[in-house]
Amino acid sequence: MISNWLAAGLARRNIHYAWVMVGVTFFAGLVSAGTVGAPGVFIVPLQHEFGWSTAEISSALSIRFILFGLMAPFAAALLNRYGLRNVTLAAQVIVVSALVASLAMTKVWQLILLWGVVIGIGTGMTALVLGATIAARWFVARRGLVVGILSASVATGQLIFLPLLAKLTEQYGWRVALAFICIMLGVSACAVLMMMRDRPSDLGLHAYGDENKEPLAPPVLDKAPIMTAALSTLRDASKSSAFWVLFATFFVCGASTNGLVQVHLIPMCFDFGIPEVQAASLLAAMGIFDFFGTIGSGWLSDRIDNRWLLFWYYGLRGLSLVWLPFSGFTFYGLSVFAMFYGLDWIATVPPTVRLTTQRFGRERANLVFGWIFAGHQIGAATAAFGAGLSRTELASYLPAFFTAGALCLIASVLMLTMSRYAKPVPA
Repeated sequence: MISNWLAAGLARRNIHYAWVMVGVTFFAGLVSAGTVGAPGVFIVPLQHEFGWSTAEISSALSIRFILFGLMAPFAAALLNRYGLRNVTLAAQVIVVSALVASLAMTKVWQLILLWGVVIGIGTGMTALVLGATIAARWFVARRGLVVGILSASVATGQLIFLPLLAKLTEQYGWRVALAFICIMLGVSACAVLMMMRDRPSDLGLHAYGDENKEPLAPPVLDKAPIMTAALSTLRDASKSSAFWVLFATFFVCGASTNGLVQVHLIPMCFDFGIPEVQAASLLAAMGIFDFFGTIGSGWLSDRIDNRWLLFWYYGLRGLSLVWLPFSGFTFYGLSVFAMFYGLDWIATVPPTVRLTTQRFGRERANLVFGWIFAGHQIGAATAAFGAGLSRTELASYLPAFFTAGALCLIASVLMLTMSRYAKPVPA
């Protein structure tokens, strides 16, 4: 296989194959981010073609966000049971199948089924738990940095794909833009098939930074039923107050990012006379700042109390969301918002993953984080539907943005209720 040849070649140059895993996972996450962000570009074209309301379209996206999140803990169990490559490939096949079928959709129920249910399940089979699993399995040193890099794939995907999708939609229609996403998912699946491996021991390697040079032991595969592994982890973790603090604050994280800004910022800008391509470029600019902000957050999470990092991240995000309606939606005002909001869009992920690992141990970290991520996506679904309902009933998105800003300020204070030192919850 190409992975064996590549690992041998890199070893001669003193480069660990773990960085190839980071690269292929980053690319898969980048394309997935384009898939998840695409509906924000398509809302207005779908309204014009089919006459669907914002609330109807948002209901499909809300279902997708919920399933995307609820799949996360089971995705962690699937990854542990069947391996990274198999699960990632299966997820990409499911998503591509739904996207291809949606090229012919004409009814709202088809949108809900394909973009809501099927894509929600497919994208949820990997989600952020894939990056957390790779960081835990393939790295002993620089874990926080790796989580930051892999989380930044969301920003990079946004940076690359959203302006391009908006341009394709404007010139050729949303179906051509959607077909382009399908092609990129196919390229990503080929990269995963050729280069992704489950564990360092598959290539006769130790994890990066592991100074233990003893002979490699064969991996112990998790034979527990998927439902049992996921639900027993929830039962144990829910006894800890730290779990509920992380769950609640990540709920707010989802409500103030994926469900609100990623889905509704473009149509809100359209309400204020800003063309879709220009609004998509604003999201791309936020992606630039988020790329550096998230990687920087990973670096800081290895060095600074993660509770205080999250205090500042949520606080600054809340202030930026409250300030946005007063920006006048001018070039200067939106640029300031893009900078401050973009710097911590996904910056909350590395410290949240690190706190999860500290509180619940390495072996169960991805399963516990899966449940915490479920909270993130429930928040995203709530905001996606709530903002769409606000636009339909009140003819304005502004109440949703004010509410999200207030929730971020509450989450900022809530983080400080978590004790600094705590023993890991026993498995």
